[in-house]
Amino acid sequence: MANEKNNNRTLLSTDVQGEVKIADDVVAAIAAIAAGEVDGVGQSSGNLGTAIMAYVGMKKNDKSVKVDVAEGIVHVEMTITVQYGYSIPDVSKKVQEKVKSSIEGMTGLSVADINVRISGIEIEKEDEE
Repeated sequence: MANEKNNNRTLLSTDVQGEVKIADDVVAAIAAIAAGEVDGVGQSSGNLGTAIMAYVGMKKNDKSVKVDVAEGIVHVEMTITVQYGYSIPDVSKKVQEKVKSSIEGMTGLSVADINVRISGIEIEKEDEE
């Protein structure tokens, strides 16, 4: 598999049928969605929900998930909130594991590191009666 960086797109392979390129935004979207699936991750993480929407075309200036893909190696920086009552080290580790397996499974790229920053604690508000 040939890998090269070209305008924020990673070239996965070239063969007789053509080539496969993955945009960095796609890798970032995979990371954001995977992190959001982990129990204990808050919905307003600067904003992880906004990050997901950014990658489906709603907004492009969110900074909660950044990826750098070079020569088939992915480096991820992400900011999340953790729901009150959950262990921050446990949630962070689960986010790293989930993001790594999702990116590697969906793209075939190797993940070198996933740096998780906790921006706050989310407290569930009780419904007003």
